Amino acid sequence: MSFPAKSAPRPAPVAGWLSAVAALIVLMVVVGGITRLTESGLSIVEWKPVSGTLPPLSEQAWHDEFAAYQTSPEYQQINRGMSLSEYKNIYFWEWLHRLIGRLIGVAFALPLIWFWAKGAIPRGYKPRLVALLGLGALQGVIGWWMVTSGLAQEPAVSHVRLAVHLNLALLIIALLVWTAADMLRGPARISGFGWAAAAVLFVQLVYGAFVAGLDAGYAYAEWPAMGGGLLPAYVGWLEPVWRNFVDNPTIVQFFHRWWAFVAFAMLIALGVKAMKLGSRRTPIALHLLVTLQVVLGIATLISGVEIWIAAAHQGVAALIVWCTAACIHRIGEPAAKSENAEAIRQSQGQPA
Repeated sequence: MSFPAKSAPRPAPVAGWLSAVAALIVLMVVVGGITRLTESGLSIVEWKPVSGTLPPLSEQAWHDEFAAYQTSPEYQQINRGMSLSEYKNIYFWEWLHRLIGRLIGVAFALPLIWFWAKGAIPRGYKPRLVALLGLGALQGVIGWWMVTSGLAQEPAVSHVRLAVHLNLALLIIALLVWTAADMLRGPARISGFGWAAAAVLFVQLVYGAFVAGLDAGYAYAEWPAMGGGLLPAYVGWLEPVWRNFVDNPTIVQFFHRWWAFVAFAMLIALGVKAMKLGSRRTPIALHLLVTLQVVLGIATLISGVEIWIAAAHQGVAALIVWCTAACIHRIGEPAAKSENAEAIRQSQGQPA
C-alpha cells in the first residue's frame, strides 16, 4: 500500500502569525509609553507572572495591593496621601502593560506548538522560532529588572534599563518581520547600507528611550531653539564628558532632536533603494511614517509632552522599525540569491 507524500509546509500562515505577534508588540510599546507618561510603571511592586494576570477582585485585595505600594519609594517620596481611587488609575496602565506581555507570550507559544505539530514550519526555522520565544521570555525578565531600579531608594527607573527594555521589544519586532519575509520571499543578506540604516535608527531609538527615562522632553518645550538658542546658556555639564551623552537631560534631548534628521535622511534613502528593486507599499509607508514621526516629535516638545502625542510618537517608532526591517530585507534579497546561485554552481562543479 502506498501513501501520499507529505505536502511541503506552506509558510504563508506561519508568516501571517509572526506578523500578528509583531502587531501585538507594537500595541504593547504604545501602552508601555502611556504607562511611562502617566507615571504608572512603579504602581505594582511585585512580579507575579501567573497569579498577577488578574487584577485585585475584591475590596480587601485592593487594600492589600495599595498597602504594598505604600511601602515603595514612589509613594513615600512623591505620592504620599494618594487615595485608593487614584491608585487604581495608575495601577490600570501597569497591569494592562503586563497583561499584554502575557498575551503575547501565549499568542506566540500556542501557535508555535500547533504549527510544529502540524509540520507547517519550513525547514530550518524551528531553532529561530524557539530563540524568538526565548527573547520574549527574556523581555519579561528585563521588564522586571527595569522596574526594580525604581523600587530601591530613588522612585525612578533607570533610563539605561528602560532603553534596554524598549529596544529589545523593537528588536523582536524586527526579527519577527524579518523571519516572516524570509519565509515568504526567501532569505536575505543584510547589505552594508542596511547595516548603516539599522545603526542610525538604533542610535535614535536609544536616545528616545533616554529622553523618556530622564524626563528630558519636559526640559525645553520649544523648537528649534532650546532656551532661546541652539543650546541653552546653562547646560550643567557632567564629568567625565561622556556622561553628558547618557545622563545629562539637556544634551540627551539636543542629540535626539538633531540626530532625528540623520535618521530621516537615511531611512528615506533606504526606502528609495527598496523602491528601485520593485517594492512599493512598504517604502511608501516608511517615508510617510518618518515624516509623521518628525512632526510628532516636534509636537511632543511644544505641547509640553502631551500624553497622547507622545504615545503616538512611540508607536510610530515601532512601526518605523517594522518597515525598516522589511526594506532592509528587500535590498538584501538580490545578494542572498546571488550567493545561493554561486553555492549551487560550486556544488555542481560548474565554473563561476
